[in-house]
Formats: sequence, structure tokens, C-alpha cells
Amino acid sequence: MYHHFTGNNLTDSEKVQRFVLRAILASKVPNSRRDDSIEWELKHSSSCIQTGRILAQKRGLDGALVEMVAALHDIYAIRTGRFKDHARHGAKMAGKILKKITKLPKKKISLIANAIANHSDKQVYSSDPYVEIAKDMDTLDCFLYGREIYNEKPPAIRKEYLRRIISIRAELGLPEEKYFIKELERLKNGK
Repeated sequence: MYHHFTGNNLTDSEKVQRFVLRAILASKVPNSRRDDSIEWELKHSSSCIQTGRILAQKRGLDGALVEMVAALHDIYAIRTGRFKDHARHGAKMAGKILKKITKLPKKKISLIANAIANHSDKQVYSSDPYVEIAKDMDTLDCFLYGREIYNEKPPAIRKEYLRRIISIRAELGLPEEKYFIKELERLKNGK
């Protein structure tokens, strides 16, 4: 019988996913000292991997690399409980983890770390498809949990988050979400 994420014959992506899940489950930082709960980290990590897989197939990107970006994108927050500068700090952590537990060449480790380092800057657009997929899988997953997820962002940045989710939904052939369109228009008009 096949058991997922067990044994020694795992792919690099499976090793990374197992590592992240174990890191979340072993965290000693209680929810009372975390910016988001352990439960959120479990759900968000797993669902970003799934949304990343879908987007990777749609865009013709290397699914295994996207899975590792998705699994590790919040590793700093997972380990520390804090989101302040988590993308930049997380990229450094991810690079060390990847060197230790995978057989990936330096070029692929750099690609993954770069995507993680830039995933929080959703208002900045890049020509790097792995940076963009990191932003998009995170955006899609977060907006699937609620429409107002980015309300704390300044209006100029919030506009870009809304543009991004509208674009992702169109790319995937999902129905227009009128709320996002109306909210974007409201922000454009300075309300």
C-alpha cells in the first residue's frame, strides 16, 4: 500500500511539504503569540500548494518547483509566528532548508528563494513567472477565505490586490466577483 509522505523515496517536493507540515505541527509558538493561528498555517500551506498546482498547470510551469514555493512561502511566519518581513526572512530560511533536505541545484534553490522573497509585494509586477505565481497562489487562496482579507492595506496597494484577484479569477475562468470590481472602482474614485 502506498502512503503519502512516508519512507525514504520521496521527491524533493514531497520532502519539502513533509518538512513544512512537521514544522507547523511541532511549533512551540502558541496561537496567543502568533499573528495567525497554527490552524491557519496548516490550511493555508496546504491550500496554497493546491492552488499553486492548478496555476502551474495552467501556465505551463514546473509543478514541483511551484509546490516547494507554495509550501515554503510562509516558513518564517510558521517558525516565528510573525509576518513582519516574513517574505525576505523566509527566503533565507527556505534556501537553507532546500540545501539541507533536497538535491536541487543552486539555480533552482535561488529561483524558489527569489519567489518567496517577493511573494508579499503583490502590488509589484515581475517578468519572473515563479515570482508571479507565488503572489497569485497566495492571493487566490487568501481571497477564497474572505473578500475583505486585505482591508488593512493602504488603498493604493489594496487596488493592486484587487486587480490581481480579478485577473486570476478571469485566467481560471471563474465567474466575475462583483464585489471585487465594485471595491476596485470605489478605491479608484478615492472613496
